[in-house]
Amino acid sequence: MTSQTNTAAVAGTWKLGDLTVNRVGFGAMRLTGSAPFDLGMPSDRERSISVLRRAVELGVNHIDTAAFYFSSKRSANELINRALAPYPDDLVIATKVWPGRDPSGAWWWARPEQLRGQVEENLRQLGRDHLDIVNLRLPPSRRSSSIAEHFAALAELRDAGLIRHLGISNATPEHLAEARAIAPVVCVQNSYSVGAPSDEQEFLQACGELGIAFVPFFAIAGSGREAGASAADSEAVLSVARAHGVSAAQVRLAWTLRQGPHVLVIPGTGDPDHLVENVAAGAVRLSDDEMARLQSLQHNP
Repeated sequence: MTSQTNTAAVAGTWKLGDLTVNRVGFGAMRLTGSAPFDLGMPSDRERSISVLRRAVELGVNHIDTAAFYFSSKRSANELINRALAPYPDDLVIATKVWPGRDPSGAWWWARPEQLRGQVEENLRQLGRDHLDIVNLRLPPSRRSSSIAEHFAALAELRDAGLIRHLGISNATPEHLAEARAIAPVVCVQNSYSVGAPSDEQEFLQACGELGIAFVPFFAIAGSGREAGASAADSEAVLSVARAHGVSAAQVRLAWTLRQGPHVLVIPGTGDPDHLVENVAAGAVRLSDDEMARLQSLQHNP
């Protein structure tokens, strides 16, 4: 691959409402320390800032973040502000609300009337007067419950000009239908990776039919989730990686991007070398046979 192809633009673009983004984006969760949510050592501040700036240099114009991404000494939103403000005109920053953490790091979940405070917290930290995209992130305990009150509260903030576009996260097709009856939805952000169960694959396809972006998180980590990818990947993934001379993580990202033109990836890292690899994954072209082999890992990632 040439340096020309190693940019976020090589995988193409998608429109989030009226905002065009490169399909390879960046997730800010891992910027704040050796493990998310203050479970490890705080990150090196200047290194995290340099990773963000390098991401934009590589064509990344879609960054996923949250006010609850912080460690004892680092805040992802503050790092983004410090690294990138004044923001490039084409940069789209997506955040998420409903979960929150108090200053000690303890988790809490907002009531509908508290969402405005969470939105304003993101505005202050990012130094913005509006948020490009706000995803309503569902609690695991609410996967079968209504989101109407919470989503309606965000729709009011959208009407007030504090939010440009809305999305949902950790959601089901039923939640999407419920949300779309209240206000337009530009993206669904769910856990999805090689080995995803058939119902998530069907949801991904349904989003494409509706023209809604599907934005997987843990596309690399898979079942490792916040802990990160396992050091021992499956032989199917490793054999494809060897054939292309790339890493297993790049194969997982390339597979994810092949799921549809509406699929975006937001791999996160605090490592400059991993950043370059992640962006370059957009140029990896898997064959139909390789896709089929990886598809066969369903339920066994």
